[in-house]
Amino acid sequence: MVRFLAALAVLAALFTTVQADELDEILKPIQVTERVWYFKGSLEGRTYENQAFTNNLAFVVTDEGVALIDSGPSSQVAERVARAVATVSDKPIRWVINSGSQDHRWLGNSYFAEQGAEIIALKRTAETQARFADQHMARLQGVLKERLEGTRPMPAPEPVDADRHAMTLGGVDFELIYAGDAHFPGDVLVWLPGEKTVFTSDVVYLDRMLGIHPWSDIRGWLEAFAALEALEPEYVIPGHGRASDLAQARADTGDYLRAIHDGVREGLENWEQLDQTVERLGEMPEFRHLTHYDEWHRMNINRVYLDLEANP
Repeated sequence: MVRFLAALAVLAALFTTVQADELDEILKPIQVTERVWYFKGSLEGRTYENQAFTNNLAFVVTDEGVALIDSGPSSQVAERVARAVATVSDKPIRWVINSGSQDHRWLGNSYFAEQGAEIIALKRTAETQARFADQHMARLQGVLKERLEGTRPMPAPEPVDADRHAMTLGGVDFELIYAGDAHFPGDVLVWLPGEKTVFTSDVVYLDRMLGIHPWSDIRGWLEAFAALEALEPEYVIPGHGRASDLAQARADTGDYLRAIHDGVREGLENWEQLDQTVERLGEMPEFRHLTHYDEWHRMNINRVYLDLEANP
């Protein structure tokens, strides 16, 4: 009996170890084009097990090195990302491009900078990162615990003071495009015209309900989405969810933003109270397939109402 219980304890420990780390599955590179790959983050919220890797990261293999789009939520995750990239290419990671300001998009910056990578971001993005840094670290400390050790917030040291910025690495053209504040102020699109591929940051969510925060701007978000449509990309790598195409981006994000914006605007014009607007728009079955619909949809309506009421 003692041996049996001991064996059960060993099995339980092994099971816990396996369950405690989801990164092995998340960090399986998914190919989009000959040069472009991405990692699909968890669709769930931040947990110790998924190490707060709830977003997508992408990387581009060029003739002169790798360009990484976003750096992850911690230095420990960044190190794992680097190892996963190395399974595809033995070229060094030369650039880390920050597409946004949410924690999982840039808190791995310092790790890659220490390895010699250049951190690239628009000034708008870097300013928002600095503004939210303490809040992000405090929140992640409660989730990641010791897995946050070694993480040092580091916005791009020399951000680009422009709303569009073109650059080239190893024969691949990149363009950073700011078209409006979206999920966070300073969210940008990363456009690869030669690959007909756009990495959208949090301008696009697929498979998962997008979240509208008090600092989100639905009008700017719609403007950013319109800029995305104007690019006419063949491949869309969203901030969350599987890579797809422009039609799916419209279905899961563009159409939702427009439905919420127009529905709330109609309510305000008709002098509806907040609870009346939330109730009228509270069921949108065409978006129910999105993960977290039940948790986020009505809250999104609430926040858009308050925003548009205060800023008509």
